[in-house]
Amino acid sequence: MLRDGKYAAWFRTPRGQGTGLVDLTEGRISGRDGFFTYGGSYQVDQQRFTAVLTVKRHAEGNPSVFGPDEVEVNLTGVCSGAVATCSGTAREVPDIKFEATLIYSQEDAPAADAKCAVVKLNADKLPKGLDSRSRPHHSFAPPKPSA
Repeated sequence: MLRDGKYAAWFRTPRGQGTGLVDLTEGRISGRDGFFTYGGSYQVDQQRFTAVLTVKRHAEGNPSVFGPDEVEVNLTGVCSGAVATCSGTAREVPDIKFEATLIYSQEDAPAADAKCAVVKLNADKLPKGLDSRSRPHHSFAPPKPSA
């Protein structure tokens, strides 16, 4: 089952590939990479899902794996444990096949009542004589050219 949370995304078309971060929450998709933002919606039916993903450029840089900088992609996919795979096409370039792999990456939040160890510094236990007068001084000369 595709679960809510953060996913690392790897996507590809015959024109190129890329990676990004995607957040799936209650049927909504949001995410980004260095050049594009992602949005949209998804529906889950057991291990299968469908999604409509919008992709829009937010920064100059690498070309889109689709060609155009703004597309709407219809996807179908399956989820097995922490990995989901999907494929589809963009309405704007229906001859370009898009494939993506999503890897669930949300870490468990630490327990609210977790205690952290407090370490007290005892300056008397630090090594003595580490002031600037006791440090060795090095001088570095550039290497001599060889003949």
